[in-house]
Amino acid sequence: MSSVFDAAAAPGETADGAVPADACGPAAEDLARAFRFLGKRWTAMILGHLSHGATGFRDLSRGIGGISDSVLSARLADLTDGGLIARSVSEGPPVTVTYTLTERGQALMPALGLIAAWARDHLDC
Repeated sequence: MSSVFDAAAAPGETADGAVPADACGPAAEDLARAFRFLGKRWTAMILGHLSHGATGFRDLSRGIGGISDSVLSARLADLTDGGLIARSVSEGPPVTVTYTLTERGQALMPALGLIAAWARDHLDC
């Protein structure tokens, strides 16, 4: 049976395909690091909305619902600093700000899709 750790530990596999327990440590640390960043409330929802194309602040706020402007602003800043989204300012009038996924953000979409599918199939809430 394969696991999420297989790709990270493939070079250390034994002849029968088993992954030694000590090879899982680095992969587990990578997952913990990813979820510290991506596990903040609203982050995945913001990325999901941006996966459909460039979106402005107001449209994100309305589309997500329940997120305060200050939290949305903070999450957008985190995602911009992390290189997952790009912020573009168009001089007006009126001045408009749009957000888009970067290549780095787009590379994350298949993984988020798998997590969403898992949640749909395995979580009762």
